Amino acid sequence: MMNDTFTLYNLRVEVIETDKPMVCGHNAGDYFLVIGEDIIFPENNSFSMYALSSILPLLPAKQRMLHPNDWMLSDSVIACPDPNCGAVFKITRIDTKEFSHSECTVEPIHKGEG
Repeated sequence: MMNDTFTLYNLRVEVIETDKPMVCGHNAGDYFLVIGEDIIFPENNSFSMYALSSILPLLPAKQRMLHPNDWMLSDSVIACPDPNCGAVFKITRIDTKEFSHSECTVEPIHKGEG
């Protein structure tokens, strides 16, 4: 049987304080985890849906192996989308997890295609 495993980074997304006041209900130290396709909010943590909308598009790329020169590897601090809010969100790779292609999709692996 063909090995169909692949590795993704697990992520921690944490609210970081700046010198500008946070006005969107963010609290320094609040965080959530990304493990595979799951977003895990620890008890008593919440995130604005607007802040999440600015972070979510970046998470799949941050989970994957990247070329050392790719800006996606170095840029890990995301500003709150509210221009009046001083919160920023730091995306940190915390460890890795193996996944199986066949457990994630019914589409077959096509070698040599896009």
